[in-house]
Amino acid sequence: MIDNDKYDKEYFEDGLTTGKSCYLNYRWLPELTIKMIYNIVKYLNLKEDEKILDYGCAKGYLVKAFRILDIEAYGYDISHYAINKMDAETREYCRLIKNEKELIPFNLNFDWAMTKDVLEHLEEETLDKFILQSYQKCKRCFHIIPLGNEENNPIVPEYALDKTHILMRPKNWWIEKFESFGWKLVSFDYKVKGIKENWTKKYERGNGFFIFEK
Repeated sequence: MIDNDKYDKEYFEDGLTTGKSCYLNYRWLPELTIKMIYNIVKYLNLKEDEKILDYGCAKGYLVKAFRILDIEAYGYDISHYAINKMDAETREYCRLIKNEKELIPFNLNFDWAMTKDVLEHLEEETLDKFILQSYQKCKRCFHIIPLGNEENNPIVPEYALDKTHILMRPKNWWIEKFESFGWKLVSFDYKVKGIKENWTKKYERGNGFFIFEK
């Protein structure tokens, strides 16, 4: 079941105080976001004619940064609040997920599906549907995922502050999950220059950077 109000104002703006998330005043920080997207473009060797789909785009900041760098990006998210807080020019390229039958609500095919700190929020059944639908509509995928141990506890202790982190699984669990739907692992890293370095420097195996292709 899709709950469009689960990730609300308290989650994004006052999560640390309310105990809902690790966010506090989640906002556009161009000097950080554009640099991160620049490093993603280099890491993936993205071309200007490739289409990117950012699943779990929140307020659309990654979509905005991609487009500033002339990469055709689109976003989709479950949060009614976040979608409504987007800049007008970004909102044009993003959609609200309304049901699990259409987790990718665009009549387009994409070169890349991408997630950053998103898949750990999903129920496993919803994750399976997303992986299947992305396989049908996307050539490759790049996923940045907080990792956990065999007991489903996060490697990075601070990640436990977000109560919606329900899939804190090890690296091999994620690889096997994607491969079970036909994706093939291209590369895996615990750290990538310019992406989440505040966490990867402190917890070297706390995050996974996965690239899959068909």
